[in-house]
Amino acid sequence: MGNRGLLVIISGPAGTGKSSVINELFRRRDKLFFSVSATTRAPRKGEVPGESYHFITREKFDEMLAKDEFLEHATYVSNSYGSPRAPVEEKLAEGYDVIMDIEVQGAKQVKEKMPEAITVFLAPPSFEELERRLRGRSTETEETIVKRLQQAQRELPELRRYDYTVVNDQVDRAAGELLTIIEKAKTERN
Repeated sequence: MGNRGLLVIISGPAGTGKSSVINELFRRRDKLFFSVSATTRAPRKGEVPGESYHFITREKFDEMLAKDEFLEHATYVSNSYGSPRAPVEEKLAEGYDVIMDIEVQGAKQVKEKMPEAITVFLAPPSFEELERRLRGRSTETEETIVKRLQQAQRELPELRRYDYTVVNDQVDRAAGELLTIIEKAKTERN
């Protein structure tokens, strides 16, 4: 069991910089695998199938769900999303540490199925900074920004349920802290 990988669940509100921190983590470390979610929604401009998401039909999704092939799943605005179990199990067995970027509800589901997973909540330095970052993207409507900020207010109190909290004030520092957490968790487990 000593060489089995570690499952690391990362959650945090939209605009916290999860993708930036995760990309930096992958830049700094080998033997990492990113769990790509499956979705029934159509690809957006610039999304790469198998990299951004596994784009599947509603029928295929329902079939996988019936066979308990997801570690977690949810439905948002009539589209379903889920994290396929098989690639995660496979990579962990090969000794890879698996990174999952999923929201709070999904994190709870995965932790129930795989209690050995460690959970990390990526938090913004402040709510004001989160709002500034969301507005700075200038890719979303005011309505979407307001919805994301309301969602963040619901999610932020959840950080108490996570094993670790990392504040993303600087991507480099946050990725470094995440790396330290992973190494520490692996050492403790072995």
